[in-house]
Amino acid sequence: MATKKNTDRKIFVLDTSVILYDHKCINNFQEHDVAIPITVLEELDNFKKGNDTINYEAREFIRFLDKLSGQYTLSDWIPINGRGRGKFKVQFHEKTPIDAEVVFGEKKADHRILNAAIAIQAKEKNRKVVMVSKDVNLRLKAKALNLIAEDYETGKIKNLDAINTGITTLENVKQSVIDLLYADGHISYELISKSKPAANHYFILKNNKTSILCYYNPENESIERIDKRTSHGIKPRNAEQTFAMHAILNPNVSLVSIQGVAGTGKTLLALAAALEQKHNYRQIYLARPIVPLGNKDIGYLPGDIKSKINPYMEPLWDNLKFIQNQWKETDKEYQKITEMVNQEKLVVTPLAYIRGRSLSNILFIIDEAQNLTPLEVKTIITRAGEGSKMVFTGDVFQIDTPYLDAQSNGLSYLIDRIKDNPIYAHITLQKGERSELANVANMLL
Repeated sequence: MATKKNTDRKIFVLDTSVILYDHKCINNFQEHDVAIPITVLEELDNFKKGNDTINYEAREFIRFLDKLSGQYTLSDWIPINGRGRGKFKVQFHEKTPIDAEVVFGEKKADHRILNAAIAIQAKEKNRKVVMVSKDVNLRLKAKALNLIAEDYETGKIKNLDAINTGITTLENVKQSVIDLLYADGHISYELISKSKPAANHYFILKNNKTSILCYYNPENESIERIDKRTSHGIKPRNAEQTFAMHAILNPNVSLVSIQGVAGTGKTLLALAAALEQKHNYRQIYLARPIVPLGNKDIGYLPGDIKSKINPYMEPLWDNLKFIQNQWKETDKEYQKITEMVNQEKLVVTPLAYIRGRSLSNILFIIDEAQNLTPLEVKTIITRAGEGSKMVFTGDVFQIDTPYLDAQSNGLSYLIDRIKDNPIYAHITLQKGERSELANVANMLL
């Protein structure tokens, strides 16, 4: 029985990408054992310096491994702390029946990691060995070498189709209910729903004659009417945009996420609504993560640091210019935006530059949030001080980083985990408003 129980336990071989995604990953394999190729430690050594999240993850894992190993040598199977967990070890270079470097014709770290998994598979013939990586290409190479390969599933959204859109359309609502909502501005939620709606959930109520926009207010547990509101010259063009504007302007909501494809107006609406509230906050930050072209470091770009980051920040400046150009250069509103930028009341910056900064009484817009990991999103939100508001925008299906996907990125994680919280609102924008040409491209290309 003991032998059978041991053979039922799998051995998971971890790639560097898994550790850079989650430094506590070896705690998440239940009773199974975990092997870490020595090449992974070599790669982590290259990642440990820097201020990005991956640098933090590398440092934390190295410290974690040092503490966990204690008096053991890393070539031993070392118990992982916690009841019901397996063991871990570092797999050193060994001669293997198949050499990945020969098969793929190149000496590189990925191939040495694959060789480590092959060596374990050859030694542990009675146990299932699984290569775990966030790198799709490495998983394909592993499968080509007759290795079982899986993605790291912890933190992934299991059913992306069921993710909250934040909006419900109800057809055939009684005209008397819509009339009452128009007249009084609020109604009991029981008039449209048998159960209590999620906090700050938005509704479009329709019948054959009229329709009305509203949302569930968790403060007084009622459905309240929403009217279209212009913010800093930007007027919502559809119901979804009206809801997004309402959420950002709602003083009782301190965390907002807006999901939608390109051209739906996510960033523009967020910035316009932020400027509308400029007197309520000490500063407005508009930030986005830098995802270098071809996954190269921005250091290879010419010029000083400002020249290097400007190409990544241009879309944010474009939205600001669009809002500013609603007025003439001589108008007070136009000049006020220029003044805010010059006095750093409005700051457009790479996301990495705000780490460690105090975020009290700040309205903070994080653009392209789908390129963040769940840990990065958590780190940003936990920096929020008193009186701050955070708005995350992005498209969960437009991932620019190699180790994230629609189910594992930070924006999807946020939408799934914080739903139905009274301080949180989410809206999915589906209708493109950039131009008819952009809409055709989104639908047909």
